[in-house]
Amino acid sequence: MQPQEQPVVKIGQLEIRYLMDGTVTGAGTGMFEVTVPPGARVPPAHSHKNNEEIVYVLDGVLRYRVDDETRDLKPGERMYTARGSVHAFSNPHDATARAHIILTPDIGLQYFRDIAEAAGAPGGPNPADMAAVMTRYGLVLAPPKPAAAP
Repeated sequence: MQPQEQPVVKIGQLEIRYLMDGTVTGAGTGMFEVTVPPGARVPPAHSHKNNEEIVYVLDGVLRYRVDDETRDLKPGERMYTARGSVHAFSNPHDATARAHIILTPDIGLQYFRDIAEAAGAPGGPNPADMAAVMTRYGLVLAPPKPAAAP
């Protein structure tokens, strides 16, 4: 039995549409679609203790970084993130980007619901609350990169 598609979760300007929640189906692997408007605020660089991730771009151009490699991914291009690798994405381009993300094992739709709740808290996003949610789901915030020497 295929699970029903879930409603879109909005986190700021980002939209997350879960296509298969591996935490519900028992399949382990999950897949969701992320829509990233130009200049949208995105999650900070992070790694996953327990998950591998593949990003596959459908529309637009998505800037994706894994460890020290940064690429502007176009439709049909992909990038793989191993467990423990620091990764981040952004859209500094003119058009909205849309990509499928595959997580193995999946962290599940509930993670995005919890992050959306923390991001939409009265008074605005609370970084400590958001970091606590990330930690609960096995995400590790990357330390800030040192500033370049003048």
